[in-house]
Amino acid sequence: MTTGGKSIYGASVGILMLEAQFPRIPGDMGNAVTWPFPVHYKVVRDASPDRVVRNGANGLYECFLDAARELVEDGVDGITTNCGFLALFQEELSSELKVPVATSSLMQVPMVERLLPPGKRVGILTISAASLTSEHLEKAGCELDTPIAGTPEDGEFSTSILDNSLQMDVEKAREENVAAAIRLATIHPEIGAIVLECTNMVPYAADIRQATGLPVFSIYNFICWFQAGLQPVKF
Repeated sequence: MTTGGKSIYGASVGILMLEAQFPRIPGDMGNAVTWPFPVHYKVVRDASPDRVVRNGANGLYECFLDAARELVEDGVDGITTNCGFLALFQEELSSELKVPVATSSLMQVPMVERLLPPGKRVGILTISAASLTSEHLEKAGCELDTPIAGTPEDGEFSTSILDNSLQMDVEKAREENVAAAIRLATIHPEIGAIVLECTNMVPYAADIRQATGLPVFSIYNFICWFQAGLQPVKF
């Protein structure tokens, strides 16, 4: 005998997606082939990249809460989002939902910093340094003086995603991510690891690791860890 109670089985992680049209290449959180396990997606209507990143997700909390509740009702065991800036909603969503919530890759910063030798710190690479505020850092549990660098605001990577373009030069985006990471590590030699705020940066994590020589933590490894808690491997 077995017991039911859910509409959907086999996908423990529910991902709240921004409503966007830019290309999502393998490695991107919104490309299902990225994951080594099934995930369940829910698009949050009107939550454009520009509105969430540049405008602080103003007026969108209820939309994300409703979508998260639907995912939970459908049967997921945990909720995440596909934008690091949604750390703003971590406390509120976790208090309203009956499952664990991991809104942002930035939540890894305190843990990763504890892994490092004395005197070493975590640096954050973000899609928009101008938009990443002390409130985002505080909500994610980061120190307010955490070193931060962003990809160029007028570059291929940032504009393709935040302006929601239909096309993106992937190699140009890769170059910009690597260059921004090198700049971050150069300006802040105390950095011992990098956390990628943006979920769209995952395809470039290996390149950043090679170029900087630093460990790189992203939403990919965060949610793989999350999944391992929701559905432990049976030995």
